Amino acid sequence: MYEELKEIIKNSDNIVFFGGAGVSTESNIPDFRSEAGLYNAQKSYGMSPEQMLSHSFFIHDTNTFYDYYKNNLIYEDAEPNAAHLALAKLEEMGKLKAVVTQNIDGLHQKAGSKTVYELHGSVLRNNCMNCGQYYDLSYVMDDENCEKLIPKCKKCGGTVKPDVVLYEEPLDDDQITGAIDAIKAADVLIIGGTSLVVYPAAGFVNYFKGSKLVLINRSSTAFDGRADLVINDAIGKVLGEVVGNL
Repeated sequence: MYEELKEIIKNSDNIVFFGGAGVSTESNIPDFRSEAGLYNAQKSYGMSPEQMLSHSFFIHDTNTFYDYYKNNLIYEDAEPNAAHLALAKLEEMGKLKAVVTQNIDGLHQKAGSKTVYELHGSVLRNNCMNCGQYYDLSYVMDDENCEKLIPKCKKCGGTVKPDVVLYEEPLDDDQITGAIDAIKAADVLIIGGTSLVVYPAAGFVNYFKGSKLVLINRSSTAFDGRADLVINDAIGKVLGEVVGNL
């Protein structure tokens, strides 16, 4: 299977990668939707992650939102893993045209990827809800800039909100358009580290009309029957080995 993937990559200069939480878990960033994540949220807060990461909860209980957010979604020491690095290398080689990610950690860019569509935003970008002033992650995490746990704008005192798509919020139009256009134009679509159950993002796969659909995930997905190649293994292991041998 690895050899088959290697040949698919060697024979294409128009590849798009679509990735999910499984890409980041190999950088020791837990998936908050996992069974352990759900259990810990219920145990600590008495609510589900989906409740606490919703727009309405952010508005009505901003302090608890930030308590959960800072302790469960922010991993400042996380580094790119073999999957991130392999994808950056493929882009540098001219083979990979875009990364479409559901992750919010910015690790694809940290690895060197240039064309990245972040469907769910990024924890690295933050803006004042009142005046729009931009702040980086370090500002948000510094207690000196916070009222309780809520980061406040140093210009106007407004609440600073992460550029992350919360439940009840729409995806960004520019990110949607860029991702769909890239997938439509791709000859090869490699999907990795996602079970393809989170919508609307998972529905983007339906725009692919190219020749080879590859699925790399530890467990099976509903799209396996449509794929030309399915590899049930860790995304970093697979891409690291295959791209390293190109």
